[in-house]
Amino acid sequence: MINQQPQEDMAAETSADSADLKTNTAEEIPQGIFKEMPYNVSDNISDSISNNISKDTPENISVGTSSDNLILQLETAKAKAQESQNQWLRARAEIENLQKRQARELENAHKFALDNFVRELLQVWDSLELGHTASQNPEADVTKLREGTELTLKLFIDIMSKFGVQSLDPKGEPFDPKYHQAMSMQVCDDIEPNHVVSVIQKGYTLNNRLVRPALVMVSKAPDAES
Repeated sequence: MINQQPQEDMAAETSADSADLKTNTAEEIPQGIFKEMPYNVSDNISDSISNNISKDTPENISVGTSSDNLILQLETAKAKAQESQNQWLRARAEIENLQKRQARELENAHKFALDNFVRELLQVWDSLELGHTASQNPEADVTKLREGTELTLKLFIDIMSKFGVQSLDPKGEPFDPKYHQAMSMQVCDDIEPNHVVSVIQKGYTLNNRLVRPALVMVSKAPDAES
């Protein structure tokens, strides 16, 4: 026969513990808290959670559908990033091509800056060669040779003027150290002091910029003679 005394003792202890727990709980909880707390607190919490879930997540979207949307957004972002990278690469290639083209154009400008000038001077070259060939003939007419030389010189002066080259022949003009270089001083009674008496060598300018100064003799007053 099974001894049931331990089971009865255990049941008595459990009943005593439950009574103590109820007593302690009632003592710890302030009086009137159950009156202030609504009876349907759990129902309100459940309704609030349900409302938040239904507000944040559409009813027709499942977990699988949300994953598909994330994958689609990721693929879209990757495509946009790839497109932006391609645009950047194209822009970089265009800039590099532009820089190379500008470098070639600058190099060609340096190489062939005198192209038009040389084309014009070829006329003078041809004229000089014709005059030189004509002068080799023992029966050549000196007058015609002189006329041909004058025409060649005029052609040369016109071409130089066309490209902004001007000669400096300042005889009788006031001495200008910006464009003239005095080789010597000469006493002159009929010319004002500090004026160009004679030009030893002409000077030249290119677009009003001095290329070579004119070599001149400058007048001075008689009383300044040493």
